[in-house]
Amino acid sequence: MKVEQISIFMENKPGSLENVTRILKDADINIRTLSLADTSDFGILRLIVNDVDAAKKVLKENGFTVSRTTVIAVEVPDQPGGLHRIMSVIAAQNINVDYLYAFVEKSGENAVIIFRFNDPDAAIDVLQKNNFTVLSGEKLYSF
Repeated sequence: MKVEQISIFMENKPGSLENVTRILKDADINIRTLSLADTSDFGILRLIVNDVDAAKKVLKENGFTVSRTTVIAVEVPDQPGGLHRIMSVIAAQNINVDYLYAFVEKSGENAVIIFRFNDPDAAIDVLQKNNFTVLSGEKLYSF
């Protein structure tokens, strides 16, 4: 029930993101969701793609520093309080959220929240015991 994410370290300058997206497009790799965090000098682009191995390979071949991280994808109804329901269960078990980002496939249906937890196995266990839908990588890559 874990998902593989790639993180790309890039310079914070015009054209950097375009370069990454062009490389992935040319390699026929589809971006499922992403998050970009920056500082004044560099950015960290986190991506879930349909082919993690190919993306990592082609980006490294083009000079990028790329790492692979395990994250958890949780499906939740797209309505007020959806994220809070997850957070109340996680907080009660003293599990920390390192970061998260989300996307909605179709408004009014379900959102998918991508979490990086300090203890992913404990998070998966508590989420499943509380009837949350934890998505497999294969399911997420195919959206």
